[in-house]
Amino acid sequence: MALWLTGAEVCLAQPDPHWLDHDRTRPLPAVITPATASTQEQAGKAPSDALVLFDGQDISQWVSMDGSPTKWIARDGYMECVKGSGYVRTMQNFGDCQLHIEWATPVPAEGEGQGRGNSGVFFGLDRYEVQVLDSFGNKTYADGSAGAVYGQYPPLVNASRAPGQWQTYDIVYTAPRFDAEGKVLSPVWLTVFHNGVLIQNHVQLTGPSSWLERAPYHAHPEKQPISLQDHGNPVRFRNIWLRELGRAGRKEFTLPTTLLEAYAGNYDPIRVTREENQLVAQLGGVKFLMFAESPTKFFAKTTDLQIEFSSGAGGEVDRLIWSVGEGANEAKKKK
Repeated sequence: MALWLTGAEVCLAQPDPHWLDHDRTRPLPAVITPATASTQEQAGKAPSDALVLFDGQDISQWVSMDGSPTKWIARDGYMECVKGSGYVRTMQNFGDCQLHIEWATPVPAEGEGQGRGNSGVFFGLDRYEVQVLDSFGNKTYADGSAGAVYGQYPPLVNASRAPGQWQTYDIVYTAPRFDAEGKVLSPVWLTVFHNGVLIQNHVQLTGPSSWLERAPYHAHPEKQPISLQDHGNPVRFRNIWLRELGRAGRKEFTLPTTLLEAYAGNYDPIRVTREENQLVAQLGGVKFLMFAESPTKFFAKTTDLQIEFSSGAGGEVDRLIWSVGEGANEAKKKK
């Protein structure tokens, strides 16, 4: 829907009506130390307000899609995809963010088209892909080349470096929003710089990335893991950092499905079930989608319901502590 303003309305329009122009009481931006640039020989440093997701050594923030330890390897300052090991994802969930990631395709270059240096950076767990590919002198379909929003938007230009050289993506991701019935309130938006060159200019995604169809949106929580694709090629990644955008909130994690299954059960008056990668608590006839803020603590976003699980001497989950707004109540797991 287009919005047109009269001359008088234009004069009154402001970026933020809560502040005067040049308002001396307006809070100043936080002071940070900016990032330092990488070279081919050495990764740069993240800005001081960023969360470092991979520092060249510690791969513990990345797991297999089911939450089990990944089989990808970390060595010599990078992590590398191991063929057949599956995607890796972050344990922590993210919504709107700025992501910096560096990658290099194999040398010598083998294969052609989609079979050459193929991987991908996914937001929304495994839904929205920015393609990673060796596109240096390698022809393939435009919306599957390096920097493409896969299946939807080819990059504005091919800014690829030669195989084996380190390349950078700087991606601004705006997560989709859905209403209570699952209707799209706002779609995914992506802006991508490849080796410092703008290749995706705030493009609006039509839905998840897909190989064989134009897939529609399906509702999901705003914050989801970021994942990297195993497409059978030993693509390398280094210097991965992220800045969350917008209002800060609680940290959220996607836990292993085996752990979520261990929590499921009847803790009268609360019944806990697992639905895909999340727990659902039913209390007083109302169902609450629960979000993990740690391996044992969960919270709802519609009502201040908090749950913490505990284990007995044998290591099996046998009770939980729950509260709504105040207090604390213990409920034992029924066998």
